[in-house]
Amino acid sequence: MSPPLRIAVLECDTPIGRTKEKYGGYGNLFKELLQNGAQAVREKDGTAVPELDVRKYDVVNDEIYPELEGVDAVLLSGSRHNSFDDEIWILKLVEFTKKVLAQDRVRLIGVCFGHQIIGRALEQEVGRSDRGWEVSVTPMELTEKGRELFGVQEVAIHQMHRDVVYTYPPSVEPLGHSPRCDVQGMYEKKRLITVQGHPEFNGDIVSELLDSRHEKGIFDDGTYKDGMERVRKHHDGVAVSAAFIRFMME
Repeated sequence: MSPPLRIAVLECDTPIGRTKEKYGGYGNLFKELLQNGAQAVREKDGTAVPELDVRKYDVVNDEIYPELEGVDAVLLSGSRHNSFDDEIWILKLVEFTKKVLAQDRVRLIGVCFGHQIIGRALEQEVGRSDRGWEVSVTPMELTEKGRELFGVQEVAIHQMHRDVVYTYPPSVEPLGHSPRCDVQGMYEKKRLITVQGHPEFNGDIVSELLDSRHEKGIFDDGTYKDGMERVRKHHDGVAVSAAFIRFMME
């Protein structure tokens, strides 16, 4: 019997409201996503995927990190925080990410804020996009490598960001782009895979975020209305998760 695939989820934020009540933390949301991705790989590819051992680390409040010897992959979650800020916990996260990148066994996965942190650790500029917020289910135009990894011609994925990685690091293969974000995903074989979107999100989670940020004045009426019109559309979160599983098994 194969040993389990040991995945450390670095929780870079805490969910709000009903999402927090249902899942507790983002680690549980990613555990569900990765299990669904593993099942998709078993069914679609006929591949024997090991059991997943998902461990969670609150890097914002506890600033506790896994020992790399005890894990096979590290996943950086999304966050409401700015990836370009110099708060102590963010700088610590960037340094830990550089530590993962400096070795050649433990794989690295980044989602939204996590994608940006990996970009920053690879010495790329991260910051506010001048194209505004990208929210709700959005089509991502894939590169040839993106189509190969995700197994679809175009990925529809939930978005919730206005910060971006401005340019692709020279060491990675680009995975795709959208009208409001040129760097939608990065890949380096046996080293890293990232997406700017949120494969772990669903319509309920994004609806709650849209409502909350509209009430607080973060989203204007137009952004809110546009996002709500697309929030229940089909999205390819499981296809993206399946790509994460295949990547960890390379």
